[in-house]
Amino acid sequence: MTGVLVLAGTPIGDVADAPPRLTEELAEADVVAAEDTRRLRRLTGALGVVPTGRVVSYFEGNESARTPELVEALVGGARVLLVTDAGMPSVSDPGYRLVAAAVEAGIKVTAVPGPSAVLTALALSGLPVDRFCFEGFLPRKAGERAGRLKQVAAEPRTLVYFEAPHRLAECLEAMAQAFGDDRPAAVCRELTKTYEEVRRGPLAELAAWARDGVRGEITVVVAGAPPAAPEELSPGELARRVAFREEAGERRKEAIAAVAADAGVPKREVFDAVVAAKKSGGADGLD
Repeated sequence: MTGVLVLAGTPIGDVADAPPRLTEELAEADVVAAEDTRRLRRLTGALGVVPTGRVVSYFEGNESARTPELVEALVGGARVLLVTDAGMPSVSDPGYRLVAAAVEAGIKVTAVPGPSAVLTALALSGLPVDRFCFEGFLPRKAGERAGRLKQVAAEPRTLVYFEAPHRLAECLEAMAQAFGDDRPAAVCRELTKTYEEVRRGPLAELAAWARDGVRGEITVVVAGAPPAAPEELSPGELARRVAFREEAGERRKEAIAAVAADAGVPKREVFDAVVAAKKSGGADGLD
């Protein structure tokens, strides 16, 4: 019988947010793989639990080497608990390699849901949350960062980023340059901690605020790009589009309605363009 890989969310600030199942898993797991074993000791001390299983480190520097070892334990029937310093494993934290390897080996993978800086920041931002995308950390080099931001400048969904406090000002300045000074955003720092703060405003304003220095764990939420303004079409072009639809078999009334909807103009404006084209003979297919 193979074992089970358990991904457990840990508090992002307030230890009281730890889910009850986390304590149970820490006490019962055969192996606890932790991003930082020192932080794990502080967490278990705060929760009043003593892991009975083997505790190993699992961080960016040893992921590749340690993953086969953990998969071997799982194949042998062990229950392996994976925790990171804060939040859910695999979300800009170690975990993806182990999950992928476990899935490939046919190992069951489950989770203990817990706090998430991404969802918490989204909820507090005051920005639309019905559709969003998580972009993680931006590249440190200015050119690479600008290129990454350019790729999503027209993205309509709300964007979520992690950033180090000492790079926040230059990050927000780069965002203002790529997205526009007035793009709404929110900087969320120290979420669920004593000095929690959510700063909302246009990107340029937030960049100016951040130049004085900001401390703590940072999550940045940026509004998606506003809808593009409809293309302004000349009366002749409106008439040509109606003619094209008519040639394809549409009735004129339906063609006018469709062209008006596509162009974002009243149907009367399209109708007048068709009448004018008919009088002048300027649009093929109109008679």
